[in-house]
Amino acid sequence: MMKASKLFCICVLCGIVSAVSAQNVYKTDVVASYYADKFNGRKTANGETFNMYGFTAAHKTLPFNTIVKVTNLDNGKSVNVRVNDRGPFVEDREIDLSKAAAQQLGMTTSGTARVSLEIVQGPDEDNAEIEKTLISATKDDGEQRWDIQLGAFADKGNAKLLARRLMQAGFTNVAYQKVGNITRVVLRDIATDDVDSVEDKLDKNGFTQYIVRERKNIVSKNEE
Repeated sequence: MMKASKLFCICVLCGIVSAVSAQNVYKTDVVASYYADKFNGRKTANGETFNMYGFTAAHKTLPFNTIVKVTNLDNGKSVNVRVNDRGPFVEDREIDLSKAAAQQLGMTTSGTARVSLEIVQGPDEDNAEIEKTLISATKDDGEQRWDIQLGAFADKGNAKLLARRLMQAGFTNVAYQKVGNITRVVLRDIATDDVDSVEDKLDKNGFTQYIVRERKNIVSKNEE
């Protein structure tokens, strides 16, 4: 259940989410592996600290910060990952996933899986949004869903900096929302039962100022 403090002062949300960039099939029927404990805390090729609980990946050629949808061809499960490292350096393997991503695909027991790769967002695409990292993307089952706004900026460059910080912290459902000349940075399309855990993760990563918005309504975090 959501925290009670989030359920005050509901009003209609006017912002419309920017369109998701078209996905492009990059490769199919290739092998994914994963890396975890031994590398956790080490530097990645782009200078970040590897977090095996984040949704990231190593690839030999794709530009850093490219968002890739990886689909396990054996069970149909998918996950979105951000490229922040180089590898894998084993013959016939195409992509090396974090442990969290491998768990999402159901491949930690086998260690590898046959997958397809789709480019969801290039590193320089300003107006694309990253799909939610679940087996299926946005649900359309009538369930109440939420966005969490982390900032609103007149300068798109500041919005991009915040979005990058969120992705580096392991959040993959980061999106831009345009409202007039303002660019919002949000975590989008969160189920009601997941809001508290997402808030806890935000707080632990130092993101303490945010607004929880129903997909049609708005609720302020600090409203009493």
